[in-house]
Amino acid sequence: MDNIHTLQEFMLHTKNIIYILILLALAAFPLFWRFLNGRDKE
Repeated sequence: MDNIHTLQEFMLHTKNIIYILILLALAAFPLFWRFLNGRDKE
């Protein structure tokens, strides 16, 4: 586990996790959109 000693280190670690989650959500949204629209064509 990380050795987080200060509030600044905690905030930087949290911000990095949030950025990773946002990138994953932005990458998953077009795939989910294609999944939703692909069902109507049959």
